[in-house]
Amino acid sequence: MSKLNIIKKYRLSLIGFAIATVIFLISVIYDLDFFERFVTSLSIMEAYEIDEFVIPLFIFIVFILFNVFKRKKEYKIKHEKLIIYKAMLSSSHHVLNNFLYQMEIFKMTAEETPGFDADVLKLYDEIIEKASKQINSLATIDTIDEASIVDSVAPKIPSD
Repeated sequence: MSKLNIIKKYRLSLIGFAIATVIFLISVIYDLDFFERFVTSLSIMEAYEIDEFVIPLFIFIVFILFNVFKRKKEYKIKHEKLIIYKAMLSSSHHVLNNFLYQMEIFKMTAEETPGFDADVLKLYDEIIEKASKQINSLATIDTIDEASIVDSVAPKIPSD
């Protein structure tokens, strides 16, 4: 895994660590005690009975964050499905267009020939078989990602 991928994967953790380090250094350098200030502000809230809202507000904010993260994950999954769907459509389109163009050649040959030649019928069978294999290869994809879908219909070089 490259350093860039590690940074992307742990980006929020690194940002949190940097912010925590800066706050710690500021509190040490300027002799500030942020926790005592927080407790003092809670005492002020107690005098006005505002403290009753702190815990419910905190719980509400936590659930809002859970909802945001859940929606972000669902969006990411839908986006990946869309990419896969587009790749599948593109590959199917490729297979069917090749089939239609090859059938057009067959049709043109058949129209020019007074009787159907056995070689032409053999070519027809080969075209149908090739298209069937490509369609079947799309149906038997194990990993659903863009690369495997495109590779499944890529022309195969016959090995001798």
